[in-house]
Amino acid sequence: MEWIGWALAVVLAAVSVVTLMRKQRVPDDTEERARADEQLAAARAELAADRGELDQDRAELTARGATIDAELERVAGLTPEQARAEIITRIEHDAKLEAVQSARAIEQRAKQGAEREARGIIVGAIQRLAAEQTAESVVTVVQLPNEEMKGRIIGREGRNIRSFESISGANVLIDDTPQTVLISCFDPVRRETARMALEALVEDGRIHPQRIEEVYEKAQRDIDEKIREAAEDALAEVGIVDLHPELIHTLGSLAYRTSYGQNVLAHLIESAHMAGLMAAELGLDVAFCKRAAFLHDIGKALTHENEGPHAIVGAELLRRHGEHEDIVHAVEAHHNEVEPRTVEAVLLQAADAISGARPGARRESLDTYVERMESLERIAMRHDGISRAFAMQAGHEVRVMVEPEKVDDAAAQVLAYDIAKEIEDTLSFPGQIRITVVRESRATATAR
Repeated sequence: MEWIGWALAVVLAAVSVVTLMRKQRVPDDTEERARADEQLAAARAELAADRGELDQDRAELTARGATIDAELERVAGLTPEQARAEIITRIEHDAKLEAVQSARAIEQRAKQGAEREARGIIVGAIQRLAAEQTAESVVTVVQLPNEEMKGRIIGREGRNIRSFESISGANVLIDDTPQTVLISCFDPVRRETARMALEALVEDGRIHPQRIEEVYEKAQRDIDEKIREAAEDALAEVGIVDLHPELIHTLGSLAYRTSYGQNVLAHLIESAHMAGLMAAELGLDVAFCKRAAFLHDIGKALTHENEGPHAIVGAELLRRHGEHEDIVHAVEAHHNEVEPRTVEAVLLQAADAISGARPGARRESLDTYVERMESLERIAMRHDGISRAFAMQAGHEVRVMVEPEKVDDAAAQVLAYDIAKEIEDTLSFPGQIRITVVRESRATATAR
């Protein structure tokens, strides 16, 4: 039983040792806690100090940024709003350049196939249609057999010439030009009627108010017959047989009207043939396209009676007389008074342009020609960076010389587009006008 006592003593000794160790550990934990609290307090103090320094640095940076902004405004002379506007303008300019370059690249790719085919169609149509190089013009001069006839035309105290002018609505101009009398009237049909009547009076020799009235009535009947025959011949030539009777007289009167020296009825016949040839190549309705092209300038016979562009006036006339709405649309859109919506309308524009722009088709008076040339050069010179501008090829090309240090290659493309757009918006001209911008750089050195 001794070992039991010995074991009990060992257990008691172990318990005593554990108790003693616990008593010693308590003060150790208290000291560690105290040291941790001190370290935490020190860290908090250091963090507070860093935060204070950070706030100070932030304040200094803010003040420095305000100083820099103020200095930039002073040096550049721009407020923030002005600087923002300048940046936006620069971005818009860059975007415009990029858009023009992209559009030009797309256009070039699209033209690679389409231009070749379109050129073949147009050239083939022009070659197959043989037209006169010069156009007819309305005659307003009456030749007299002698100078004595001028006195007989004037009559006693001017009664004959006053009677003739009141009946015909035309002015008779008598000057020192030998054996010549000039007839002036804004209405080409009325002017032609007066010419026929005066020539008949001169040939007859009997000139007095009653005879003037009789001869003028006969001239009116004759001119109406000529107008009807001209219209019927033109309709037969283009193959149209179902035109409204009231439109026939209107069309025939265009035989006595000119546009830029080109006879309008001859222009309609030529445009109809041109439209028919191109329509056949494109697989369109040939009869429809020829009819639209033949009627597209009918409004020119009424522009002195109705206000508005001849395309709109003609379209309204055709609409009142029951023409197909697509033909009416092609007529009113052939000068872009209305946006073209059909292929036939675009084809009509092409036929009209080809007939009017071919060499010898149209002519202008010297004053009108000079004014148009000066206007082209003036429009080009209004743009920045241009040193010289020349209107060439009878006004069908404008060559623009730019300053290379002010206009780069990309800006030259934009400049050509802007000039072309301004010419389209401000001038009226036959055919097309090409804008060529030339940018040339030169370097010069001298060897001694």
